[in-house]
Parts: sequence; structure tokens; C-alpha cells
Amino acid sequence: MSASSKNQEKPILVALSGGVDSSVAAALLLEQGYAIEAAYMKNWINEDDIFGDCPWQEDIEAARGAAEKLGIPFQVVNLIEEYKSRIVEYLLDGYQQGITPNPDVLCNREMKFGVFLDWALEHGYAGVATGHYARKINKPGGRTGIALSADERKDQTYFLALMKQEQVQKAWFPLADLPKAEVRTKARELDLPNAHKKDSQGICFIGNIRMKDFLRHYVPDQPGPIVNREGRELGTHQGLHLFTIGQRKGLGIPSNKDFEHYVVVEKNWADNQLIVDFDKPSSPGLFTDSVTLRDLSWIDQPVTQKSTLLARPRYLDPSQEITFIPLENHRAEILFASPQRALAAGQILAIYRDDELRGGGV
Repeated sequence: MSASSKNQEKPILVALSGGVDSSVAAALLLEQGYAIEAAYMKNWINEDDIFGDCPWQEDIEAARGAAEKLGIPFQVVNLIEEYKSRIVEYLLDGYQQGITPNPDVLCNREMKFGVFLDWALEHGYAGVATGHYARKINKPGGRTGIALSADERKDQTYFLALMKQEQVQKAWFPLADLPKAEVRTKARELDLPNAHKKDSQGICFIGNIRMKDFLRHYVPDQPGPIVNREGRELGTHQGLHLFTIGQRKGLGIPSNKDFEHYVVVEKNWADNQLIVDFDKPSSPGLFTDSVTLRDLSWIDQPVTQKSTLLARPRYLDPSQEITFIPLENHRAEILFASPQRALAAGQILAIYRDDELRGGGV
């Protein structure tokens, strides 16, 4: 990652989101001598008028302003249809099937380093750079890996867990060595127009739209009872797809015990019951020490033997020691060294060996 524009045959396409991270990533590549151009991925315009803030026009203008300040060409790439078919349908299908999907992880494999990378390569670019806090590493045989960034509190390797080797080969992560505070400082020093812009929240590429509002727009309410483990009815829910294991907020039922709160521990789809219990380690169904992974995806060589590894069940979760037991058909059994709270079906488990991201599964 030290090539200069003098021996670089093709420019890198920087995915400018309008935020400060991708803008500083572009600036760093320029300082390192790379030839670059920039593009905004237009994936969502809230044409269905879902309640919430979807500032895509503001984001485009912020991205365009940053590109102008840096003096690099800028364009908008329309990927709305691909986003609907690859992300929105996956999201809605998952929730209706009773699982809790992770669109942010899938966005990176299917969108940024999927259709957007494909578009970049077809149009003569060397690859795609993003503002992810992650590190590319060289491995034997000309292969490439991903490792933790310098800022472990901001590290985003979890979101890259389903990437493939050919995608990583064509990816650049210029923020690998910078903590977030220094990225903000760099943006101010460069007088970037989005230097003080807040980090985006919400669903991947959609904006500040609550997942509950998003789902209720597309999936009809299916009211049913909220019950405890003894079967006593405590309230009414508006649809099992609106809740996930471990959820405490938004249940709308008071606790009858001081300093104890109800939490979702199970979804009974046959009887349309939302089952709750108190949020404590002894509540059945809330903690587990094992899970089965499916759809395993490896960045480099797959792990084919029983191994002791590390894993993150969620973004920014501390790494957990696991025993990885491979099964057939891209599946594995995971045994945790210590019980884990609220592992919901459909979420992503990222797998590490020391500080290297090896892959992940559902």
C-alpha cells in the first residue's frame, strides 16, 4: 500500500459517504501519492416516505464538497435497485422468518465491496477505498488479510467479517493507523466542509430511520400476547418481527419487582407469543454457551480443524475465547469459554485469530 501515482496504472475509487471518515481517507491517499477519484453510492432515497431522517441529498452535497476541497473528480453511482434486491429484501425476509439480520455486515460484502467494487473495476479503477477502521495485511502466497485497526474502540473489522479474498485484494483502508480523534483533527486541519459532521447512525445507507418504523412500513402488524415463562399474559405486542432476543426497551409492560426488568427471551411463532423473563443470568434462554454457525465465510484459508480462536458476537463486543468445531456444509459449532447474553439467530459472529479477522458466519 505504498505505491505512488507514478507507477499506479489505475486510480483508486474512494467511496465518499459524506462523512468525515471517508473524506479523510481520501485525503490520506492523496498525501501518499495515489491517484484517486471519488463516488457516492446512491442506495436509498426514502421514496416510500418512511418516518425518519434519510438525508441522502445532504450526504451527496457533503461528499461533493469534500471532493471539491480535495480537488478530485466526483460522481454519483446509482445502486438503488441492487440495494433493494440485496439488502432490503434480505432484511425484510429475515425479520419475517423470525431472525434478526445484520444489514451492516451484508452491506459491505454485497454493496461496497460487491456491486460498487464491480462497477469500479468495470470502469477502469484499481479498487475501492473506504473510511473503515481496519488494517490490510500481507500474507504468504500473495494473499491478503484484515487485522484490527490502531483504534480498537472504533475498530470496524466486525463489519467486514463476510468479505471474500478477492474483495479484500481490491480494498484500501487508509484509516488503519489513525484513532478517531486524529481523524477529526485532520479534517479540521484540511478545512474539510464536513469536519464537524456527526457520524451517521441507523440502518446501513438508509439514515436515521428506526428499524421498528422501517419494518412496520413494509410488514403488517400481527398483534399477540406477551407472556412470562409460566404462560401468564402481561401485555400485547404488535408483531414478533419487531422484537429481538435480549430486548428490554419498548416492551410496554411494567415489572412487578424492584430493580428488575423484563427482557425478551423467546419468540413462540406457533402461538404468536412474545415470551419475557427478568434480565438476569438465571433466566432460561437469555444466556448460552454454544451456538451453531451457518454460511461460514473465510477471508483467507478456512479453518478445517477443531481450534481455539476468538470471536465477537456483536460490534464492539470484547473478543471472546471460543472452541471452533467445523461441521459439514459451511457450518460450525461454537463453544464459548464463558456464557453469552442474547445471541439472536441471524446475527453475525466474527471470528479472529489474535488480531487477525479470519471470517464469520450467521
